[in-house]
Amino acid sequence: MENYLQAKGRIFDIQKYSIHDGPGIRTIVFLKGCALRCRWCCNPEGQLYDIHPMMFNGKEKIVGQDVTVDEVLSVIAEDDFYYRRSGGGVTLSGGECLNQPDFAPHLLRACHELGYNTAIETTGFQKWEIIEKYLEHLDYVLMDIKHIDSAKHREFTGVPNELILENARRIAESGKAELIIRTPVIPTFNDTPEEIHAIAEFAASLPGVTKHHLLPYHRLGQGKYEGLNRGYGMGDIEPPDNKHMEMLLKVAERSGLHCQIGG
Repeated sequence: MENYLQAKGRIFDIQKYSIHDGPGIRTIVFLKGCALRCRWCCNPEGQLYDIHPMMFNGKEKIVGQDVTVDEVLSVIAEDDFYYRRSGGGVTLSGGECLNQPDFAPHLLRACHELGYNTAIETTGFQKWEIIEKYLEHLDYVLMDIKHIDSAKHREFTGVPNELILENARRIAESGKAELIIRTPVIPTFNDTPEEIHAIAEFAASLPGVTKHHLLPYHRLGQGKYEGLNRGYGMGDIEPPDNKHMEMLLKVAERSGLHCQIGG
């Protein structure tokens, strides 16, 4: 693109001063649109690409806005000092940032040209030729591996997992970005020792992968479903307690990876 700073995309939030989702202090840009419908999704307002209303604290707000790379970059650059002091940078999240290939790779390029490290949070559910566009300007890929069994993956997320597992391997083999595997630990879905062991073993089989993060289920997004006038399918599910998470952490560590709770 001749003037890539004018490439347009659709976002629904920008979160500053994050200490998660990559090293150091980061700015997280949340992009609209996702092909998955995970039952526990904490950002349901990011699933649809459409711009739409949502009730928030008793008031209606509009979710989604169209922006250029240059407009987002001006917000990101406000915290230049913090990135350089902490080794931080910019993370694209969502939704699913891989669903906006005419915008997101240009934003990553612009961040790199300012010297900021870059990361994406991703399901990995996308065509490989699109993922390749992102890898040129990525330092970290934080990728969810939710389950090894494709049928159960489809039941709880709406899509099978074959493409996701294949893309995880191809990203690892490319060597272009550090791949960190993350697993949301969801009771009734994947919180048994056997399921976590299978995911950890898969992660350990990926070339160059050394880290596996276990992310305990929480209900922080439940109110958003009410604001969207949608039912929340996990309302009767209790978050895993610390003892259970520590047990699963020990299971994951048998793979030889550096494992942690949270990420």
